[in-house]
Amino acid sequence: VVNRSISAGADAGSIHLNEVDGDGKAWINGKSFTNGIIEFDIKGKDKMQGSFVGFAFHGLNDSTYEAIYFRPFNFRSTDPVRKGHAVQYIASPKYDWPTLRNQFPNKYEQPILPAPDPEQWFHVRITVENEKISVYVNNSNQPSLTVVPLVKSGGKMIGYWAGNASGGDWKNLKVTDK
Repeated sequence: VVNRSISAGADAGSIHLNEVDGDGKAWINGKSFTNGIIEFDIKGKDKMQGSFVGFAFHGLNDSTYEAIYFRPFNFRSTDPVRKGHAVQYIASPKYDWPTLRNQFPNKYEQPILPAPDPEQWFHVRITVENEKISVYVNNSNQPSLTVVPLVKSGGKMIGYWAGNASGGDWKNLKVTDK
């Protein structure tokens, strides 16, 4: 666990990462991942700029990894710009969200349609291939986000991810290697 505390969540079988400044991760010991499918249920909050929850993969170390994360406070925003920032891909440390938003507007972050309830659990399926990463929410047949990976770190670590000052809850993790 990096820059967080992990505990049992309020719902049966769930885990919780607490809220502290900076990004945090809970790497899964003994599990490596290159390509395949990562599925889980996740819950954040409808708290403006206070809920960034996701999953890290291709981790080489605590600062070099890729991640998909969500901004639940933007899911149902009436502001189309904010709504378009609901799901995000990053490749840390080189391609964090400010760099991607400035250099590639609307390419590495998208809305989620239909938008989930920002205060409830939602299901995520991330498919990771050599040349494509796709994110599906709540069993949709259409991806909410599809990107070409920006890095090839060679890392194989995976884990739960929470952004600056954010906590969150996860359950029902299933990882299928290809």
